[in-house]
Amino acid sequence: MDIASISAVVAAAGVLVGVGFTILELRNLVKTRQTDLVIRLYSHFGSREFLEARKTVMDLKFKDYSDYVKKYGRFGQFEAVSEVCMFFEGIGVLLHRKLIDISLIDDLFSPISIRIIWEKMKPVVEGWRNQFNEPETLEWFENLYEKMQKRELRPQQILQ
Repeated sequence: MDIASISAVVAAAGVLVGVGFTILELRNLVKTRQTDLVIRLYSHFGSREFLEARKTVMDLKFKDYSDYVKKYGRFGQFEAVSEVCMFFEGIGVLLHRKLIDISLIDDLFSPISIRIIWEKMKPVVEGWRNQFNEPETLEWFENLYEKMQKRELRPQQILQ
């Protein structure tokens, strides 16, 4: 092999190493951004405003959509309901887009809270969907609930 061939091989190897390093750095950057996003969401989840909104939602007493409308109006306690439901809608979108892992949601965002709030608000959401002919209303919150339910129902793996 002559010097020109050797230098071409060395240059090509240098480019490949550089590309590999860049790919690793991009993966690290994506992980860092995802972590930052999750920490900001978790911080909001524990904020006084969110906790107060969640308590307001949990304190609502109704049997079905018509009872809800009778007691609270069509958009009763709208600020609290939207604060809580839109938060979980956002988590559901992130899960759907594979920007957050379901095990991380399970670890940080209280699956019990997701279940209880969805089951409580489901008649209201279905009422809004029917009344306004918007079947996609809070669809990602519902999807999040369904995926968390499947996760809870799957057999637990035995750790050895």
